[in-house]
Amino acid sequence: MTSSTASGRRERQREATYAEIVSTARALLAEGGELSLRAIAQRMGITAPALYRYVANYQELVDLVAFEIDKAATTRFAEAAARYPDDDPAGQLVAATAAFRSWALANPREFGLVFANPIADSSCVRRDLLTSATSGHFMNGLLVRIFHERGIPHPALDELDPEVRAAVLDPLIPIDASAIDEADRGVLWIFMRAWQTLYGVVTLEVFGHMDPRVIESAAMFTAAMHSQLPPLGLDAEPEGPRLQAILAAELAREAAQKP
Repeated sequence: MTSSTASGRRERQREATYAEIVSTARALLAEGGELSLRAIAQRMGITAPALYRYVANYQELVDLVAFEIDKAATTRFAEAAARYPDDDPAGQLVAATAAFRSWALANPREFGLVFANPIADSSCVRRDLLTSATSGHFMNGLLVRIFHERGIPHPALDELDPEVRAAVLDPLIPIDASAIDEADRGVLWIFMRAWQTLYGVVTLEVFGHMDPRVIESAAMFTAAMHSQLPPLGLDAEPEGPRLQAILAAELAREAAQKP
């Protein structure tokens, strides 16, 4: 056996073990069990020291599992977006956000793990997973397309508070900032505020901090989505009503697919 063949086999085994760690963690989350290195190792039938060859500590475990969950969920969001043509990024964004809400409500512990987990440290064992395959990059990518194709009203850099200006010039949000000229980076402040609105409402819904009748009807989510059309320059006739109709249809589709 050549060294390259042996190396390739080891890499495949390593990736298979990472996949097993993630699937085991997701099963524990779905069952309401404890997510810990000890619990993962016990369920996999290995010792904790053996698991440490793949994840050195609890935070690395969380990073690994959260990134993989996010990647899998993003596939679902992309499938929802694909129901609309590529020349309609606004329609794709609305469909993806409806799918995001549906996934979050159906998987509250996975949602919590992914979105309560802070931006990973650069030393994370699987930092490479923070790519365009994750939900933040996907959603922000659609916003960038809307910006380039339609324009989005946004403040100039010198109109922003110094802290905000620093954040948009060197963003930590998952986005390829090079896709936007530096002079136009004020639009990232609009993106951040739109994401905060979406995430805030969905979080309140997921963890039950809202009247259950409002959650069931999606009334607050719908109102929040409608409120973001003007800041994104998408509220004018006929675009605003068209996107509102898409949202209603996608929410109905997601509701019909609930078990």
